[in-house]
Parts: sequence; structure tokens; C-alpha cells
Amino acid sequence: MSHVDRSCSVCQSYGVTLLATLFDMDGLLIDSEILWHKAEVEIFGRLGVPLDEQTDRSTKGMYVNNVVDFWFERYPWSGPAPDEVVDELLARVGELVEREGTLMPGALRAVDLAAQHGPIALASSTPLALIHRCLAHFSLDDRFASVHSAEFEPYGKPHPGVFLTAASSLRVDPARCLVLEDSAAGVVAGKAASMFVVAVPTRVDRVQRAFAIADLVLDSLEELDDEWLGAQFA
Repeated sequence: MSHVDRSCSVCQSYGVTLLATLFDMDGLLIDSEILWHKAEVEIFGRLGVPLDEQTDRSTKGMYVNNVVDFWFERYPWSGPAPDEVVDELLARVGELVEREGTLMPGALRAVDLAAQHGPIALASSTPLALIHRCLAHFSLDDRFASVHSAEFEPYGKPHPGVFLTAASSLRVDPARCLVLEDSAAGVVAGKAASMFVVAVPTRVDRVQRAFAIADLVLDSLEELDDEWLGAQFA
């Protein structure tokens, strides 16, 4: 696991001992990005936004209200107001997660490993009601010391607000937090919060330049190594 070995020396060279871990949810713990895209294709397509199944999800990691505003600015539609479209998207994603959703490879193991080394929190761009719906579906709702949504921040990712709030809830200095993220926006948010960031992008997303600022890039959460975690949290 060469990625891990290389990153250990980087982290230790800063003299930082990590104390807590912050997890993203969609695309990191739950294989739901494809479900978000499916819901967006259905709903935005009906409104005249030219999305299709092959379109890259350029809004990945953004707060859902910002996603709706993003497409409305480019392809303004008549009919439902943006807030109504947000509600429809959230309801549809919730249905799809409960019907088709699966956990990402290594997700449960990563949560358990991180919890052995310090408190863990969840910090997601997904609205809180849907976060709890998804966590309950996978029996994850009691695994985290705290759960946070960018819904309650002035700005969503790539702004670091939700990560800073999560760190504060754990009473841990942001610079002593480990962030696990799959999206470019999440990586930028984590680094903006002065946190140590492990990125787990998809093969398609990995070419995005933002992943170059991550402290460590893994192909899967299955690569997260307990010995490496122990060294960072020692």
C-alpha cells in the first residue's frame, strides 16, 4: 500500500497528532452518487435541462440548493420554483437509496477503524432529514458522535463551514482532524479547514486537479490501513 506509506511520513513531518475523524456520506460511505445523478436526470430532464445518464455530475459534493440554482441559472425553467425542485429531488433520492442503495466497499470497516482511534462525526452536503433517513436505512445512525449538514451553514462545500462545525462539536482543533472525502468540493473544503484529507475519488473523478491537494488518495476505503491510522493518532 504505497500511498499509505508515503502519506505517513508527510503527516508526521508536520508534527501533528490527529484526534478525530470526519466522514462525508454520499459517494464515500453510501454508493449514492449514481442515485443522485439518476434523480437529477429524471427531474431536471423533465424541466428541460439537458442531462443524460452519461453526463458527468459536475455538481457533485455541492449542497442540493446550490445544485438546483446552478442548473436554473443555465437553463431557467417555467413551472415549479427551485425550492419545490429541491424537495422533489430529496424525496426521490431517499426512495432510490432505500430501494437500490448499497454501502461502498470498506465503508463499515473504515467507520469502525476510525472509531477505535478517536471520536467520529459525519459532515455532509446532504440535508439533515435525508442524512438521517440514509443512516437509519443502513443502521449507521448510532455510529457517529455527531452528524452535521451544510444545510445549516451559510455556504456549502467547497466552503469549510460544515467541517469546522463538526470539529467544534467534538471539541477538537480542526488541524487535528482527519477528513475522508470522495468529491473534489469536499477535498477543497477539508483543506480550507486546515484538516488532513484522505480522498477516495472514483476512477473518473480522479483526474480532477483538486485531488492533488489531498494528503492521501486511495482507490477504495478498503485500502484504509489500521496501522497507518494508529501512527497518525498515536
